[in-house]
Amino acid sequence: MSLIQLQESQKNRLDWLLQTAYTAWRLFVKNELTNHAAATAFYFLLSAAPLVLLLTFGAHLLAHLAETSALASMVLAALYDQFQLERLISLGVIPQKAALSASGVGLLTLALSSRGLINALQSAFRVIFPDEAKRHFVFNWALPLIIIPLAFGLVGLTVTLQAVLNFLASVEMIGVGRGALFKGLNLVLGIGSIWGLLYLVLRRMPLRRPGALPSFVVSGLTTLTLGLLYTGFGHFYRVEKYQAVYGALGGVVFILIGAYLACLIFYFWSQFLYALTKVDVAALEKLFLGGAGQGAGKLENLVFARANRLLAKYGQTYGEGEVLIREGDASSEAFFLYSGKVGLFKTLGGGEKHLGELGEGELFGEMAYLLGERRTATVRAQGSVTALVLPPEMLEELMHYSAPLARRIIASLAGRLMRMNQATPG
Repeated sequence: MSLIQLQESQKNRLDWLLQTAYTAWRLFVKNELTNHAAATAFYFLLSAAPLVLLLTFGAHLLAHLAETSALASMVLAALYDQFQLERLISLGVIPQKAALSASGVGLLTLALSSRGLINALQSAFRVIFPDEAKRHFVFNWALPLIIIPLAFGLVGLTVTLQAVLNFLASVEMIGVGRGALFKGLNLVLGIGSIWGLLYLVLRRMPLRRPGALPSFVVSGLTTLTLGLLYTGFGHFYRVEKYQAVYGALGGVVFILIGAYLACLIFYFWSQFLYALTKVDVAALEKLFLGGAGQGAGKLENLVFARANRLLAKYGQTYGEGEVLIREGDASSEAFFLYSGKVGLFKTLGGGEKHLGELGEGELFGEMAYLLGERRTATVRAQGSVTALVLPPEMLEELMHYSAPLARRIIASLAGRLMRMNQATPG
């Protein structure tokens, strides 16, 4: 590969990234995901409160066992470290003591609030990953009952493993190097747990499942962004200020804001995952409608200004007299004429009749796919021609994605049928 080709390839990758990010952001705003994030954060707080209460009750039981069991002591230390229970108690989010009766109330509240949390997630994902299908009614209602035991199981496993790793890291006999290794494994375990949970949500929640590799990468980016949020949250938001304004509820408001920001990050990256599959469709829509279209801003015009990436992926060149479409063929690709002119010809009365010409910016060849018929005319290049050749599934995606483009295709098809009827003898 030459230097020029390498530079062009890098520019195409940059175009792809910018167009994907812009498409994700535009859909994020259009789908009003800020409202969905607020609803999810609210139900998360309702679910987290009884969950933390149950964890506190479990911590008190472990505290009694820790008097005679070293393993219970390690698990208890990991529990407080993992969920920062001391900080939550100081914030007034959870009480100093949890009574046995509170565990039953907390479990019931958790079951009810988790139902709202799952509904909020499903509502957001139906907007992010639109699909006309619906989940089975029984599965939809049983989902919270599946997630609660699964969440407790993952929490228990993570806390236990972290307790073991923390213990091994604190043992002086293993040396400084191995201690640092176990601390690193502890960090990797925490990150891996979040990464894996996000991956499962992104793969299982959409009705039409995204690809495994994109879901894995996006869940990793989400984990990284959430880690940055967690690290920098305390520098921009001080819980003391909220406690000064809201009193005892200041800690709850502080956590609610953090949950809201976390939901915003999660939904943006979920929208980014969907945009990965629609970036070509979005770029083709802008190209077919003549740039970014009416009402587009300067940023949108800049992001979609270059068509080089689309030409590299879908473009084909044709010489003088070369046939793009032959009458009677069973092919169903659609063509967008990027540059040059083509002539339309139809066999009539034993000869070939010239029906007209199509110029730059015209979409043609869609009739065979939309009507499910063979090609009705021959399309031949008049001079040098560059065209984007689109498979039928891409045409279907374009019509489903863009109402203005669908109207243009229908209008173009109707006009072409009218010209062909006029050219055909009665």
